[in-house]
Amino acid sequence: MTIDLFAGIPVRDYSAATAWYERLLGAPPSFLPNDVEAVWELADHRYVFVEVRPEHAGHASHTVFVGDFDDRLEQISGRGLLPAERESTTTVCARRSSATRTATSSGSAAAPRPRTSTASGLLVVERGEPRTP
Repeated sequence: MTIDLFAGIPVRDYSAATAWYERLLGAPPSFLPNDVEAVWELADHRYVFVEVRPEHAGHASHTVFVGDFDDRLEQISGRGLLPAERESTTTVCARRSSATRTATSSGSAAAPRPRTSTASGLLVVERGEPRTP
């Protein structure tokens, strides 16, 4: 069975949001279906999109699991988006978060391990004014 994901992020400013997500995801949109949406394919059948819906902007939260947490964090930081802190736990994951002015957030994480294993990672980068490295 194939499972597709099409996760939406309502935004107020299309140009600013598209530029920010290009920095976060490291690539321009995979396709532009119309003048108010930009879509990135994260993996086969798994998409994230921004859509101009000002009345709902700031009300999205998504977590994406990745197997290369430290490499991904370094790449994102190299594009000028820096997490503010890191929390570690031996039960589920390590967490990175950024304090910014908006509620919209996107994150990536290594898949949680069984409770007896060491920490993996969770990255939370909130859209707002990027901090420079």
